[in-house]
This record gives sequence, structure tokens and C-alpha cells, in this order.
Amino acid sequence: MSAFGAWTTAHGLPAFSYTMDQERDPRAEWDPILDPPTRRHAVHLGNRRITLVADNYGRSGLFDEHTALRWLTRETGVTRVGELSTDISGSERIFGPTFVIVRVADDRVSLERTVLCPEGEAPWVLIRLRVRNLLGEPARLTLTEEWAARPAQVNLVSGAEPGEDPGLELELLGGADPCRTGTGRLAVPLLLAAHDERVVELRYGLLDDTAPSFEGSLAALRDRLPRASAPRAPEAEREIPWHAALLTGGACADGVLGGHTLDQGSCYSFRHGFNGAARDPLQHALPLVHIEPDLALSVLRNTCAWGSPDGDLPYALGPDKQPWTDLFRPSDQNLWALWLAAEYLSATGEEAAFREPVPYHPLHRAAPVPLGEHLRRQFRFFTDVVGRGEHGHVRMLNADWNDMAITESGVDRELMIAQGESVLNSAMAAWVLPRYAVLAERLGDPVTGREARELGEELRGLVAGEWNGRWFRRAHGPGAVVGDSDMWLEVQPWAILCGAAPPGRAVELLRRIEATAAAGSPLGARLRWPVRDRYGPGGVGTIWYAINMTLVWAAARHVPELGWQWWRRMSLTAHANAYPDVWEGTLSGPDAYLAPETHRPGRTWDLADLGIAMQAYPVANLHSHSQPLLAYLRLLGVEPFSTRPPTGDGARFASRALTVGP
Repeated sequence: MSAFGAWTTAHGLPAFSYTMDQERDPRAEWDPILDPPTRRHAVHLGNRRITLVADNYGRSGLFDEHTALRWLTRETGVTRVGELSTDISGSERIFGPTFVIVRVADDRVSLERTVLCPEGEAPWVLIRLRVRNLLGEPARLTLTEEWAARPAQVNLVSGAEPGEDPGLELELLGGADPCRTGTGRLAVPLLLAAHDERVVELRYGLLDDTAPSFEGSLAALRDRLPRASAPRAPEAEREIPWHAALLTGGACADGVLGGHTLDQGSCYSFRHGFNGAARDPLQHALPLVHIEPDLALSVLRNTCAWGSPDGDLPYALGPDKQPWTDLFRPSDQNLWALWLAAEYLSATGEEAAFREPVPYHPLHRAAPVPLGEHLRRQFRFFTDVVGRGEHGHVRMLNADWNDMAITESGVDRELMIAQGESVLNSAMAAWVLPRYAVLAERLGDPVTGREARELGEELRGLVAGEWNGRWFRRAHGPGAVVGDSDMWLEVQPWAILCGAAPPGRAVELLRRIEATAAAGSPLGARLRWPVRDRYGPGGVGTIWYAINMTLVWAAARHVPELGWQWWRRMSLTAHANAYPDVWEGTLSGPDAYLAPETHRPGRTWDLADLGIAMQAYPVANLHSHSQPLLAYLRLLGVEPFSTRPPTGDGARFASRALTVGP
């Protein structure tokens, strides 16, 4: 059980009751590595435009990346009635999927404060205050709502610094005399009869003319979130809708490139100021194809718009939404766009979406082209520019999925960048390209479809040849083979998924992973085996959501009981059971955890010498929500252009778009 509280329900939805007294309990303090120790614990909630950052002090932040990565305000928002206020440590705090509730009381009055992100793209939050007179006589009270404008622009790597006032307003809703102010403070006089109650509603943020509806938003939220039931994983009933809410709550309508961005968040956006890598929003959108397909398509369009007319996708966007290519030039990013597109077409059948124009980044001054043409150019870039190396495998450039693969390979950096080949990319391409081929053919391009299919098949054969008797090798460098003496986990499930491992070998490999990389680890399989003393983001002691997702998926095909076990290790429940005193992993998490044998088990990585650390902002990474969702779908047999039927093992997943199960 978590030291911070327990799961409950609120408004008919999963919620978490935070009960820790952070001022007195020594377990509350944690070290962000790059910043001073703190007792603040936060969770990110949102709609398709704004992010509400609710914390254990009853305060809120508002984050918006409509035109840039910026904090509209931070650590503010309090309601007062006399001496009673909502920012005291002893308050009752409940975190819901898109709302936070704080309850306080004294001898005279009780106060319930709910801050809600309304459904849709409203760039503001609703505030509902419920005040009750506890006395047996009338009471004259003044209810005061106070927010401070604390804007900040997030700079690249170095972090946030004070920014310009974005124009935040506080508005009193309803009644005969509605009021709006830019001061952030409104006082409401109340005259309450004995034991009487009054509800006051306000909204705060970048106000527009949208008509707010508190109950309407909650009803729409209950209708929107998926439902799940799995006898092998009972926590899915609670965690699947929770993950879906926090994943979609990370979206933001993009005022520069169009569509919606769905970046990683966590330290990358909120502390270090970039949206990257380009593969990440594409990965995050994959489960949304089956939950909210319009949002998945919007993310695909947006991420394609990052690129250039030659089909290249930059590693990331900086805080001003300009391409950032100084750090990495990965070789895998086009594959993720092709995958998401194929998944979308397979699930929806909507070919027309691929004929609609999508722009390129304004930097390139290029005319928009249909989405299908974006994808064709990305395929050409992957084939012709990324290309293949001496052994026929896809070139690595200076990174593939693993940003630290070059550093960890043991091969001279410049030689590896120039000549290195990624077996991981070959295995992933061997799965993705035949599915992209279906899309190309459906769009009337049989030549591209045939080329993609043939290349995928050739790469599958090359990956099959990388079996060393224990696992698949990871990469080739000039005069060197990477991953022959140690197992790199990321390539193994892709080798199984693409068909490079026949069924017997796949079962053998999956069971070897359970006995080695996953052994003794309550959160999943480690990235490398055997374990050595390197614990950075590319090191051996890290457990990655993105890789454990593909591992669950591979197991779902060959050893389903192992897949369910591994999915449960990805759960929030598993983290709370193993590390009850660690906040990250309770409601949200980073992109990776440190393994049990490391110096900070259950927490996450840092490169403090470089001024970068996931531990500096170890929650609200969307991998911690998207990957459990996608892995759950794969356990149910939901795959693009797949002829495999659902598993029929009693597991269910239901949304407006999909119903799977007996």
C-alpha cells in the first residue's frame, strides 16, 4: 500500500485520496538532484489544451504549449473563509482524472474546493466551491478565491525563468452580478442559514466565451474514458481509465503547426524545455487510435508537420517550437510515423484522412501536401537517406531508439555514427514496413507498397541471422559486433514480432528474459543483461516503459501468461507495492525506473554532470500512461492489419470505438 494514500472513487471515476501529512512525515521529502530537496508531490491533469498541475499543498499550476512551452502560473490558487484555507497540510486531498478536490473544515464551516479541467480545448479551469455552515445559527461569511499570476518561459535545458503576463483572468459565474478580474482575487459575501450550504462557481485562465459546464464535463468524461476488466490483472479496471485520462490530458492544441501535440512531458518539457523526440508523440498516440482516433490522427498530422519536404523529422522542437537538431539525429523516427498511420487506417478504414493536406514546418516555407504524401516522403527518407550499411542493416546515425546506444556500444563514436548499423531498426522496420505497404497500396501507390514489403522481408531475414544461440545481437560497428556478450533488451521483442524468431525460439527467448533481465525486478525487465554498474538513461540498470511494452506484446503472441505477469509489473499498483515511499510511480511516472540493485531503486535516472535529470521532474511522462494502454490492447490481440482474433481469455476493453472480449 502507498504511504501517500489510497485509491478511491470520486464522481463515479477512479481517484486517489492523498492522506500523508507532508510537513511531519519524513517520507515526504525527496531529492530532484538538480534542485533543492522538496516535499511537494504533483500530478498532471488536463484536457486537449491546458494542463492542471495539482499538488499535495492544495495548490495548482497551469501549463500551456499552444504557442510555446510556458507556465501560465505555478503553485498558486487558494480559497479562504475566515481563518480557514485550502492550502493547509491537514486538508483532505483527492486527485481525480481531470480534477482535484480539497476539503477543509473547522468548528464553524466546511469548505470543499474542486478545480476541474473542462472537456474540450478550454484554456482555463473551472472552480467549484461548496461552503456549509456547521452552526445552528445563521452565519455571515466572506469567501475569497485567490490566484497569483506567476508566468514562466521554459528555456532549453536550463529551465524556467519569469515570463510575460499571459493575461490570466478570474471570473465569478452565475448569479445576478457576474464579475471578471485580472487581479486574480475575488471576494464573495455569503449569508448562510443554520446548516445551510452554498455552491459558488468560478473559472480561471485564458478566458474565452465558451459556456462552462461542470456537471456536463464530468458526464462527458465518464462517457469518454475506456473501461477494462481482466481477471488476470484486476488493477486494469482502475488503471486503464486513469491512464487514458492522463494520456489525453497531456495533449495540447498547437497554435503554430496545427493539430495536437502529445509530447513526453516530465523533465523534458517542464524542466528542460523541449518536445522530443519526434517518435514520442507518435508512440503516445498509438493506443488513442482505439480510444480517441480523432486525437491520434491530429497528433500524426502535427508530428508530420515538424518535418521538412525531404521527409526528415527533427529530433525535437525547442521551447519556441523551432526544430532542435543539435543533440541527436536518430535513424528510427520515420518508422513511428509509418506505424501510427498504419494503425490508424487499420482501425478506422478512413482513407480520406490521408488525402487531406498537412503543412511542413514554417521554417521550410514549403507548400502543404496530403498526409499520404508526407508518409511516402518519410519512407523515401528512411530508405534513401538513412539507408543501410555494410551488413545490410539499417544505419544507426548517431542514435536509434536508444539515444545512448553510440556511447554504450564501446565503438569509436565517429566511426559508429558513420558506419554503425542498428539491428533494432532493422527488426522494427521488418514489422512496420509490410503494414505501411498496405496503406500505400490502399492509397493507390502499389510501387511504394511493393518496395516497402520487399524491404521488410529482406530485413526480417537479416535479423534472423543475428541469433547468437542465446539472444539477438544489437548492432554492428566497424570491426565490432554489439550485443554478442550481453543482451540488449530493446531488440529482442522486435525480433520476435517481425517473425525473425520462429515460435519455439521466441518462447525460449522470452523465458530467458524472465530468468535474466526481468529476474527479481518488480517493475519489469532491465534494458541490459548481465547487470553492470552503469545506471544512466542508456545503462544496464534501467527499466523502460517503451521496451517493456513491446516485451508484453511479444509474450502475448507466444507465452500469454508471461505477458500478463509483465503487464502487471508495469502497473502503478506494482510500483506502490514495491516502493510505497516513492511518489513517482504512485499516480504517474518517468519514462524509466532504476532497477532494484541500483543506488535509487524505484526512482529514475539522472545525468547530473550534464545538467539533465529525469529525477528532476519524475512524473507526467506520457510513456508511463501510453505504454500500459497499448500493451493491454496487444494482450487482447488488437493489432494493425492483424488476422489474429481477440484472446478470448475473459479480458475486456471497451470504448466508443472498440469492444473486445467474449
